[in-house]
Amino acid sequence: MKKCILTLLALLMSMNLLPQEKERTWRLNGHLQALENVWIPPSSSRWQTMTSLYNRLDFRYEPIKQVSFHAGVRNLFNYGQLMQSLYPYYPEYATQDEGLVDMTWLWAKDSSYFFYSNIDRLNFKIITGKLETTIGRQRINWGINLVWTPNDIFNAFNYFDFDYVERPGCDAILVQYYTGTTSSLQFGFKVDQHLYMIDSAYKFTSALMYRFNRWGYDFQFLGGVMREDAVVGAGWSGDIKGAGFNGEASYFLDKKELFDTTGALVGSAELNYTLKNSLFLHAGYLYNSAGTTGPAGWGTALFLTVDISAKNFTRARHSIFAEASYPITPLLNGNVACIINPNDKSGFAGPSVDISLTNNLSLFMIGQVFWGEHMTEFGDYGTLVYWRLKWNF
Repeated sequence: MKKCILTLLALLMSMNLLPQEKERTWRLNGHLQALENVWIPPSSSRWQTMTSLYNRLDFRYEPIKQVSFHAGVRNLFNYGQLMQSLYPYYPEYATQDEGLVDMTWLWAKDSSYFFYSNIDRLNFKIITGKLETTIGRQRINWGINLVWTPNDIFNAFNYFDFDYVERPGCDAILVQYYTGTTSSLQFGFKVDQHLYMIDSAYKFTSALMYRFNRWGYDFQFLGGVMREDAVVGAGWSGDIKGAGFNGEASYFLDKKELFDTTGALVGSAELNYTLKNSLFLHAGYLYNSAGTTGPAGWGTALFLTVDISAKNFTRARHSIFAEASYPITPLLNGNVACIINPNDKSGFAGPSVDISLTNNLSLFMIGQVFWGEHMTEFGDYGTLVYWRLKWNF
């Protein structure tokens, strides 16, 4: 009898008649963190503090391999003395949504706090053979470098905003066609409500990019429009005797002045190398033909995040970056980065320590030290110190 039962079970399993455990088609993860910030102004002895409680949720759903859905939401509660100094400008700025659809909500605010939510991912992806189409709020990452990305015409990011690792998204359509195993043709189209332009409610960014591999290097070429400018660009990624060697450049020309020669060339190159003892070294250079060789300051606009774009990472003509990172222990990593403006002699240094407390709990500490004369690029910010406790789930 027992032998007959085992034979019947084996037969049913072979016929797929027994219920099978299905692969889960959805995934929900995110993090919860507390970030404490102390600001030491350059010309005042009064220190100011701010605390940020931040929760992120990422939901992904893939009913079949050819179709997927991604939604991401951020919930932030900021409070403290620093808020009083920035009120009411900072809450209003932080909750401005440049997308075609406003998906940022300011739930509550006062002179010492504000609470808001922001959906920065909400898109569908459809794959048909070699064609991949993503529609909705997404991140279109055409940049190659780690610090300054002149090819990133859709989603340029602020290097100093270290706590937003996912980086902003945009309301766009991205179509990718894979022409080979190492080559693709991409078309992106983005619509946004640009906060600093008053002549039109909506701004468009649209471009075509071709990527391919040759001689052991990845190359890309792009052309299109970015808001008010026509743009062409190129980039590469490879290595020189074991050292990573990346670069990208874009040329911007006002669409209304296409036959003028007063465009802006923005280019950046980076080198990185990991020594045998695991010391990671990284250096970069940024050139902006429209930048100034004099004082390049924004005043105190760092707190209100100036209009960062692929054309406008900085007002400086030249910028130099250097970084060193070392895993002191498997659970403790130390890093120090700096940026120098060689013309106005101002600079930034950012030492940090990242400590893994458990598999999903970490403690991160960083200082952002700025120096220079008044109205130089980094001369008006003073020093900021952060520590962050973060739980991933």
